[in-house]
Amino acid sequence: MTSNIKLQGRVILSFNIATETGLHIGGSDTGIEIGGVDKTVIRDALTNRPYVPGSSLRGKMRSLIEKYEGKEQNKTIGRDTKIHSCEDLKEYKTCKVCQVFGVPAENNFSTPTRLIVRDVRLSDESARKLNESGRTSLPYTEVKTEVSIDRVTSAANPRQMERVPAGVTFENAEMVYSIYSGERCDPKQDVEFLATLVKGMELIEDDYLGGLGSRGSGKIKFDGIAVTFKYGDKAKVYKGISSVAELKTKLEGIQKDIQSELGL
Repeated sequence: MTSNIKLQGRVILSFNIATETGLHIGGSDTGIEIGGVDKTVIRDALTNRPYVPGSSLRGKMRSLIEKYEGKEQNKTIGRDTKIHSCEDLKEYKTCKVCQVFGVPAENNFSTPTRLIVRDVRLSDESARKLNESGRTSLPYTEVKTEVSIDRVTSAANPRQMERVPAGVTFENAEMVYSIYSGERCDPKQDVEFLATLVKGMELIEDDYLGGLGSRGSGKIKFDGIAVTFKYGDKAKVYKGISSVAELKTKLEGIQKDIQSELGL
């Protein structure tokens, strides 16, 4: 990791996540009783409410951007997850994926990761509606029963999946994107690569978040979008962006403003 690096500013992208179909982001199945739900969702330990981990949102965005850019899946994470990771400085310098999402710290050409993604909490209003509905199978969630069929014996194997219902909102999501200058850092390129985040959001809306997506779960929509640019003791805020499509139309102007303020 290089040391001669200066933080020029940060772009904070805030938004809400609305579920359009049931959402399953898996939690721990440890301690599930016989006859209980096979696949549970992740929950906040204090409130027992489901939430969207920043790692899930970040990981899905990276995966989709890698495929969109046609990047080689050349590194194994965990047991079988494959990701792209640049292997030399020449490739790294212009790689949107590795510049934005990062590479392993042991790579001697790496610079600081640009992107931080926060956990996203279920809104109080959605929690209230779910509580008052009296129709949830478990606190704040539904249980979806699926049946797999053995193609040889035709035996049915039912299984139950926990999901956050469609029509709820996870609010006050934050993605924090840093702009650096100095050794191996190009602040103008950092500003240009903001488009990678917007493309990632667009790709997720067209795909799915969490698990069971090929079977209908995980369709979401981003709304209530705002962009805040912080630099020195100053800040510029761009509010009232209703959709990713609208953000795309405004992004070039926002990027030009940021470059102008930083003298790029």
